[in-house]
Amino acid sequence: MVQPPAGGDAPHDGLRPARLAVGVISAGRVGTALGFALERAEHVVVGCSGVSTASRQRAQRRLPDTPILPVDEVARRSELLLLAVPDAELGMLVTGLASIEAVRPNTIVAHTSGANGRGILAPLAERGCITLAIHPAMTFTGSDEDIDRLPGCCFGITAADEIGYAIAQSLVLEIGGEPFRVREDARTLYHAALAHCSNHLVTVLLDAADALRAALQGQELLGQELVGDVPGGIAERIIGPLARASLENALQRGQGALTGPVARGDAPALAAHLRALDETNPDLAQAYRTSSWRTAQRAHASSDVFAALTQVGQS
Repeated sequence: MVQPPAGGDAPHDGLRPARLAVGVISAGRVGTALGFALERAEHVVVGCSGVSTASRQRAQRRLPDTPILPVDEVARRSELLLLAVPDAELGMLVTGLASIEAVRPNTIVAHTSGANGRGILAPLAERGCITLAIHPAMTFTGSDEDIDRLPGCCFGITAADEIGYAIAQSLVLEIGGEPFRVREDARTLYHAALAHCSNHLVTVLLDAADALRAALQGQELLGQELVGDVPGGIAERIIGPLARASLENALQRGQGALTGPVARGDAPALAAHLRALDETNPDLAQAYRTSSWRTAQRAHASSDVFAALTQVGQS
């Protein structure tokens, strides 16, 4: 059975943690979404920190009953302290909290950084805190969709021992997520994989939309619409169904989802693509060439495909 930190005021039901007093540092996209989800699971967010106007407005909208307090006061009130700050700020925050002894021993301290494990929380672990890394494998935009996406989201967790894992797992399960363990020494590789998927997928889609706009520029669509640069236009409506189908095919069929000129071994079509893209945007052509090379490796493409990529790249 998971033991509550000092100050816990309710018994456990199996691995269900006691109702916890939760502090959130800071009131950004991730912190307020998780705070909302934890309150929905009957925990109480007793304080959050927020400096910018946007973070304060977000806190007031998502956590209307939660006071906005200085960081040290949030820490002192908390039984579960959620550190939801950017990766670059996490180490300094932890060092500062430890130096002023703002966090009580036995407090559960969890950060939401994907790239970091428990090591960065060592100054608080030395003060007797239960330290956890709990990272939602999800992109956050600040919209209400962030909260809707948490149920069913997977969370990468790293803890010191089985008690820590039990606490982290039960918290994730309470908000409807799926927990999975990530070794301390694998956090950077884990984070790189997620960044490659999420960030680069966005770049590929936006590049594709730009190229499509260039192909359609100056034309009217059924006499009603001009091709513009505003997101959500015809370019996005064209690539949306294709991109969604490709994503689902990749997730369900793996390597069998590969289609197109590289997978077919159509070197002339590939060379023509690269010439057209180079005329429009050389940087986009280079990105297409790099992705095509990796696709060719995955597809075990013929030598003439690699030759086309090399020849175009040297022209």
